[in-house]
Amino acid sequence: MAQAPDISVVIPVFDEEGAAPGLAREVARAFAGRSFELIFVNDASRDATRAVLGALSAEIPQLRVLSHAKNAGQSRAIRTGVLNARGAIIVTLDGDGQNDPADGPALVDALMAGPPELALVGGERVKRQDSRAKKIGSRIGNGVRRRLLKDTANDTGCGLKAFRREAFLRLPYFDHIHRYLPALMLREGYRTAFRPVNHRHRQTGRSKYTNLGRLWASVSDLMGVIWLQSRARNPGMVEEG
Repeated sequence: MAQAPDISVVIPVFDEEGAAPGLAREVARAFAGRSFELIFVNDASRDATRAVLGALSAEIPQLRVLSHAKNAGQSRAIRTGVLNARGAIIVTLDGDGQNDPADGPALVDALMAGPPELALVGGERVKRQDSRAKKIGSRIGNGVRRRLLKDTANDTGCGLKAFRREAFLRLPYFDHIHRYLPALMLREGYRTAFRPVNHRHRQTGRSKYTNLGRLWASVSDLMGVIWLQSRARNPGMVEEG
C-alpha cells in the first residue's frame, strides 16, 4: 500500500457538475508539492457530477471519488470523507467553488505550527460574495450562536477549515455538525484558531440553502449543542501508571 498522505482534502458535492472539475484542478495546484489526497464525496447527485469527476482520475492521481447511494446532507458527506481519509490533517471546502483552494495550505501551516491541543483552524470569509439577504441572515445567526455557545467563531458557515482527523472523530456526530465544529472542539478540551480567507462568486449551479430553510434546523441544533456543552466533564490530563 502506498504511503499515507499527510493531508486529506475533503469536498462534499451535490449536483455540482459545473463547479467540481475546475475546483479539483484548483486544489491540485494549491497543494502541489505537498503530500495530499483529494476526496470528493458525491452526495447522490442527480446530474453528471460523479462522471465528470471520475474522468479526472488520470489527470489528478491524488483524486478519490466516493458516492452515497442516497442523499444524506453536507455533514454526513464530510464525515464519510473523513472516515475514509488517510491523512492526519483534514481540509474541507464547499463544493460550489466559492471557497478559494489557494487559502487551504495556509490553514494547514497554521494548524501544524500550533501546539498539539490546537485541533482546528477555520477560515473567516472576507468581502463575502453572497446576496445581501444571505449576509444579513448569516451575521444574525453567527452572532446568536457565538453568544450562546461562546465558541469565539465569527463565521462557522465558512466551509474552508483545517483540523486534526483524530480530534474530529472524537466529536459526537449529528446532522449539521459542520457548523458547530469550533464549539464541539472546545468542549473536548481542544483549542481553535481562525484566519481570514477569500470568498468568490458562485459561477455555476445554485445554492442549496435559504435563510428560512436554515432557521428551524439552527434553533434545534443550537439547543442540542447547548445540552452537549452542559453535559461535558473534562478530566484534564490523563496519566498512565
